[in-house]
Amino acid sequence: MKFPTTFMAVYAGVVTALLGLVMGSFLNCAAWRMTHGESVAKGRSHCAACGHTLSALDLVPVFSWLFLKGRCRYCGERISPVHPLAELICAGAYTAVVLHFTISWETVEYLILVSLLFCASCADLYDYIIPDRLIVAGIVCRLIFVCLGGDVPAALLQTLIGGLSISLPVLLLVLVMEKILKKEAMGGGDIKLFFVVGLYFNCKVNLVGLLFACVCGIGAGLLSQRVRLRADRHIPFGPSIAAGWFAAMLAGGKIIDWYMGLFM
Repeated sequence: MKFPTTFMAVYAGVVTALLGLVMGSFLNCAAWRMTHGESVAKGRSHCAACGHTLSALDLVPVFSWLFLKGRCRYCGERISPVHPLAELICAGAYTAVVLHFTISWETVEYLILVSLLFCASCADLYDYIIPDRLIVAGIVCRLIFVCLGGDVPAALLQTLIGGLSISLPVLLLVLVMEKILKKEAMGGGDIKLFFVVGLYFNCKVNLVGLLFACVCGIGAGLLSQRVRLRADRHIPFGPSIAAGWFAAMLAGGKIIDWYMGLFM
């Protein structure tokens, strides 16, 4: 399904991009607070360096960072360009979902999933952790939308199969590797995230997502070694899982059709 007119598509894209910028700022902040022991719901935004409470003019996504030249208005401490970049990434992801799926309940569900994946990725990048509250939120969201649809028992079974289709084999593989290598092969948060994203798609799309996630993970590892992004050389896999399933969400069906067409 497509938008009936170009104007509606452009309008929806612009509005969604603005929403994505705002949500990107909020979700990035939420991830930082989760990994630094602060409440997500309480307390106003503040500078991480000096602790000064930020005003509304300091919190305009992307533009505040550009206007302040990447520094805190109050203490002059440098603000990482990661923050505006995260906001732009979230805006792009939101826009891609809306333009691909148009306006529907499916779009709402996928926007929520994208938000959770984005927040989990930020938390993993900040402190190598995927908060359990995001895992629970992803499961609850999927169950709500399953209950809103028809034939709930069949949908629940399909959802459970999707969740286990990747997470269970990966868990077994990780246990074997840890037994052989005598060290941790993958964090438990990554396996939980595999289960959550798998709930939203069928087994075929999940396989495509896993393939994309592995490619992204390998790429991130090679890039990190080349430019030394992480001094400890530990590469969080959460962002790769999020990127892989986001790509599968948008293009998984077409890739599967193309592949099956090779044998027909």
